[in-house]
Amino acid sequence: MNITIEQADPSRRPRDAKTGEPLQLTREPGYYPRFSTLSQSPFWDEATRLTVEKRVQSSPQMKFFTEEEWKFWATVFAHLIPQTDRTADRQISIVGPLDHRLYLNQTVGYRYESMPHDRDIYKTYGIEAINQESQERYGGDFLLLPHLHQDLVLKAIHDRKPLSGKDIWKKMSIHRFWQLIMGDAIDAYYAHPWAWDEVGFGGPAYPRAYTRLERGEPEPWEVEEKPYDWLAPAASVSDEVESTAYHHTESDQNSHTSKPRSK
Repeated sequence: MNITIEQADPSRRPRDAKTGEPLQLTREPGYYPRFSTLSQSPFWDEATRLTVEKRVQSSPQMKFFTEEEWKFWATVFAHLIPQTDRTADRQISIVGPLDHRLYLNQTVGYRYESMPHDRDIYKTYGIEAINQESQERYGGDFLLLPHLHQDLVLKAIHDRKPLSGKDIWKKMSIHRFWQLIMGDAIDAYYAHPWAWDEVGFGGPAYPRAYTRLERGEPEPWEVEEKPYDWLAPAASVSDEVESTAYHHTESDQNSHTSKPRSK
């Protein structure tokens, strides 16, 4: 089994809450051990079964991004939804579905006045904004930075406290930008049946339907949740992100300060 650099570096893996040691790689992370959504595929109608199985069997195709752009966004998404606790054969592609969406020029059907087109964001504005922040803070492009510094660059954008890119942020809402990339990451990851296993989702209920409609009990084909305590990776600031819930207006969402965070 091939181990990626991210997986081989123990500082990037979640840690045991008691010992502080990195957790072991697993094919099925999450609180639902030995649960497989795909085991229920015989109970799905043919169209559903083919659609879901294709997400596992098909390899991501590069049609919109260049190799460098693909690598860039794959690195960004590796911070937004880390998979360093997954074995190499169970990694879920996030860039693949995004590449497909952008290649087909699919959008949600509307665009905010403060936002460029999705294609322009992923091809130009987003990469330039992240690279400029990386250069301002640490003197190099995003892909050249250590993992922790990459985390801090993305955190600055999430917190709306960038030190650079004023011209870009005048053309693109920093709040909406974060919503876009986070939304695309979530859509791609949680559309995959391996992510369903992780959260204990039993998959499509058609035509069988759900039977346990009260008290939150699992269906007969599901398993009981077995939560465990864990800590964020050592080389991460994922447990230090500020809340953005109080930013309600567009002016609040676009506002940011040029003052650096204290370290």
